[in-house]
Amino acid sequence: MRQRSLIAITAALAAGALTLTACGSRDSGDKGNGSSGGGTTVTIGVDAPLTGDLSALGLGIKNSVDLAVKTANKKEYVKGVTFKISAKDDQAQPSSGQQNSTAFVTDKSVLGVVGPLNSSVAESMQKVLDDAKLAQVSPANTNPALTQGVNWQKTKSRPYKAYFRTATTDAIQGPFAAQYVYNKAKKTKVFVIDDKKTYGAGLAATFSAEFKKLGGKVVGTEHINPDTKDFSAVATKVKNSGAQVVYYGGEYPQAGPLSKQIKAAGAKVPLVGGDGIYAADFIKLAGASATGDLATSVGAPVETLPSAKQFVADYKAEGYKEEYAAYGGYSYDSAWSIIEAVKKVVDDNGGKLPSDARAKVTAALQNVSFDGVTGKVSFDEYGDATNKQLTVYAVKDGDWKAVESGTYNGS
Repeated sequence: MRQRSLIAITAALAAGALTLTACGSRDSGDKGNGSSGGGTTVTIGVDAPLTGDLSALGLGIKNSVDLAVKTANKKEYVKGVTFKISAKDDQAQPSSGQQNSTAFVTDKSVLGVVGPLNSSVAESMQKVLDDAKLAQVSPANTNPALTQGVNWQKTKSRPYKAYFRTATTDAIQGPFAAQYVYNKAKKTKVFVIDDKKTYGAGLAATFSAEFKKLGGKVVGTEHINPDTKDFSAVATKVKNSGAQVVYYGGEYPQAGPLSKQIKAAGAKVPLVGGDGIYAADFIKLAGASATGDLATSVGAPVETLPSAKQFVADYKAEGYKEEYAAYGGYSYDSAWSIIEAVKKVVDDNGGKLPSDARAKVTAALQNVSFDGVTGKVSFDEYGDATNKQLTVYAVKDGDWKAVESGTYNGS
């Protein structure tokens, strides 16, 4: 998303010439001190929608980072360093994300930030954090331009060296969905709808391009207002278009009602979307007619990964009220990548943090490589995840069921 599926973390501070303390405001979301007494405190910022329509995903991100921090502290993974989190609510709004970025920069104990969920929010955060050489690792952003530049389809150019992500991109997710819909589901006529936002429009565009390349036909397009819940007009257009399937670029608060209203209008066709609709709330909003709807999401189902067993058990043991949701594993891994970078910097500096810890942590992140919750975690030259796996899910018996996992085949 955005955006979607499994894990992340971060750390740092100095002895001697500079001592960093946890200054700045401590939101009600701050927690995760774990054990470990004394030494340096390193804060990992978390930016996500903690309230509002997308809070189910945002709270899963926050809790998973909290778990990573607690795990690092219990293990005393970085000697002399105690990690904590500072979680801030962006409400899925770019302006809030930018304000949160400024607050993180001001708090000198923050050596890395996990988030955000939404690509549009990331756009507002990147420059602020990059100017401060403060590392950012998103578990959910999927818009290719964030790492490869606005002209990524022609010439890739990394705009910000402090930005990384553990989720794969829509340059892969959109075409992956198109190949499944055309080759496996045998649908040749699609009606494409998006919410005009960075994530949704980008995802719809990459899906459409691949679908047409395969030989499919786009029989109609529409852009919806994400602030409305009445999609009767577009539902009628879908019915009259003869489409065999609807592809929606956007998120579940709109996708659920849209799916329901399309079926109610008489178009008994599946709605397909990206990781933005892969949430339990989509099924609640779409109702019984959601059966057969499809979603792609980054990675493989965390519950099926041997590498995620400990994460799933530990998350349950902590008693978090909310599910880890689609991006839990990636959030844990994002946080852990920051923690690994902090460890490298501390180890290379005689067991303490240097005065330029932020710049050093950002540089160390580029070469981080470890076995995470979601599999092998490392970053390519653009800061993108090297793990390109995706999964198709279908709504069946009131729940999302994995259909197949794989990687996009093609250029």
